[in-house]
Amino acid sequence: MNHIVTSTEASSDSRPTTTDIRVGAVVGTADPRLFGSFVEHLGRGVYGGIYEPGHPSATSAGFRGDVLDLVKELGVTVVRYPGGNFVSGYDWRDGVGPRADRPRRLDLAWRSIESNAFGTDEFIEWCRAADIEPMLAVNMGLGDIRSVLHLLEYCNYESGTTLSDARARNGSVAPHQVQLWCLGNEIDGPWQLGHRTAEEYARDANTAATAMRLLDPDVELVAVGSSHAEMATLGEWEATVVRATANQIDHISCHIYFFDEGDLTAYLRSKEKLDGFLDTIAAAIRHAQNISPSSRTVKISLDEWNVWNYRDYDPTRAASGFVEAPRLLEQDYTAVDAIVVGSLLQSILAHADVVSIAALAQLVNAIGAIRTEPGGPAWRQSIFHPFALAAQSAGHTVHHAEVSGADDAVIATITRNPLGTVARVYLTHRGVDVARTVTLDLSALGGTVITSAQVIHHPNPRAVNSAERPMEVAPKVIPVATADGKFTVVLPPMSWTALSFELTR
Repeated sequence: MNHIVTSTEASSDSRPTTTDIRVGAVVGTADPRLFGSFVEHLGRGVYGGIYEPGHPSATSAGFRGDVLDLVKELGVTVVRYPGGNFVSGYDWRDGVGPRADRPRRLDLAWRSIESNAFGTDEFIEWCRAADIEPMLAVNMGLGDIRSVLHLLEYCNYESGTTLSDARARNGSVAPHQVQLWCLGNEIDGPWQLGHRTAEEYARDANTAATAMRLLDPDVELVAVGSSHAEMATLGEWEATVVRATANQIDHISCHIYFFDEGDLTAYLRSKEKLDGFLDTIAAAIRHAQNISPSSRTVKISLDEWNVWNYRDYDPTRAASGFVEAPRLLEQDYTAVDAIVVGSLLQSILAHADVVSIAALAQLVNAIGAIRTEPGGPAWRQSIFHPFALAAQSAGHTVHHAEVSGADDAVIATITRNPLGTVARVYLTHRGVDVARTVTLDLSALGGTVITSAQVIHHPNPRAVNSAERPMEVAPKVIPVATADGKFTVVLPPMSWTALSFELTR
């Protein structure tokens, strides 16, 4: 679709085009878990995504080696599994033990046939191969709390019980020691198997959490929060759940997706919606904890977020029947999608004081940062690149950026590593027509030397990467001028830029 310049865009682009940026106050520390992702049994996310025995790059365990390499390059720190909507109808026991004995089941969430060739043990082994922390979701939809406890015992109890010994027979003598657990998925949504009210879910979550802590006191627990920003119960749901589980949970989840509906100006301002969404949930948590004080600090787990061309999803596919590992939600991400994802990463960093976990949904094929073909190549989608660059700020101190100048077309984020030797600056230019000249004053951080400058920009905002042109949308070097201790860079319209600096004192 060709973009038509609106009167708003024309008036904003007629203003002066210089922006000055200085280092502001500290926001917080970017928990490495902010750079997580999500693998669900959805489409080809698992089968043909991370797992494809027989692929030329496959490991002895059947993991695609080319995908493993890209996941490491992406910088993912934690992965949520196995869902998603899938988990609310899933019995974890179907996915363990000898593969020949595992049942084939119907998955009602995505109307697929689940072979169960890949389950809990394979996922933990894959996480170790990828150097990633596992984040297991349990079935709080159609499942029961006893099954949740059995999964925890299977994963984390050392030995000497039926379940722990079964794990050893299945090839994992040492316990998996999974620390991070999600108590269900999107139970607030009427589309979810096992949908309940906030009060009903909060009661069940508190029961499950209490029992899980009796088995393993060291687990971290994520309660279900709002499924999207338009939920009628947004804020109220979080307050209810946090009050009821105040002494048991560590995080409360939220999910949000952003859609390109053809208006580039509106789409490029998606960050503002995410800012408001996170602020609303943080306020609800504070309110609940004021009413029900607890020794635990509850933070936000934004464990599903991404951009998504929802128009490509056909809910009537059910008429075609159940299919094994169908091609579902295999979106070709565009150049402008990459710019929006970069700005959303900046929003997450700007909320580092209240957000502890974030998971780009998803990792491979199904709205994934990585795409594959069976027996063929794997490649980076456009959104891969801002994530990989922003993930270099894992563990950094995040600073507010004081921005002055023409307008609010430029979004700036500044981070500094714990040793005080490296600074990174991320810049989104969301104007659609005119370049912006940005001058950076980082003197508050000490002496600075520019070491890297990369921009993501394409003259066609709808350009995509493909198996044939895998780097059509990719970072390119951008020139940076240095004078009087300041740095000047010219940002193309609709661009996302990552700058790295060495701090010399």
